Amino acid sequence: MYRLYFKRLLDLLLAVCAAVVLLPVFLVVTVLLLFANSGKPFFTQLRPGLNEKIFRILKFKTMNDRLDESGNLLPDAQRLTRVGKFIRKTSIDELPQLINVIKGEMSLIGPRPLQIRYLPWYSAEESLRHQLRPGITGWAQVNGRNVSNWNDRLAADVYYYKNLSLALDTKIFFLTIQSVFSGRDVVVDPDSIMDSFDVERENLKTAELSRLN
Repeated sequence: MYRLYFKRLLDLLLAVCAAVVLLPVFLVVTVLLLFANSGKPFFTQLRPGLNEKIFRILKFKTMNDRLDESGNLLPDAQRLTRVGKFIRKTSIDELPQLINVIKGEMSLIGPRPLQIRYLPWYSAEESLRHQLRPGITGWAQVNGRNVSNWNDRLAADVYYYKNLSLALDTKIFFLTIQSVFSGRDVVVDPDSIMDSFDVERENLKTAELSRLN
């Protein structure tokens, strides 16, 4: 009952209430980022959601669009603004995803929606993460956040799928609050310590083929 009906109802109720209560924060951050990012306060990107249906995720934009001499974007660390660094560290950048929750594209709690290009690289069990609406926070995020390796993060998503309950969601909710306020395991630039998922899996595949040959 909780998985099929009550979770979505609870998501909608809590997301609407949170959006109303946090509206002043939303407006202040939007104005700050308008100045910091040359009039572009929001970042959107296509991500796979429930049953791999593609939707457009909404976040606050924490990096500017500065280019190098060749016209290419500078590395993430050089484009991250001071305002953006604070917003990302405190997870305020995820606040606009309340709109995704209200629209039914996301849940407050669930596996984080990763990039579309990763879809071919999941194992059959790891693909179970797409049997649920993706979440603003999840079991993987409160068990290492951005510092866990990919195998551990995806294993945590599978665990969540198999053990989804109101009790587990409540635990994740309070652990998320604790993690955000403590700043524990927050990495502003996770790509600096982790390869992209597809790169990691391609390297493993190449290593396995080399071993067999």
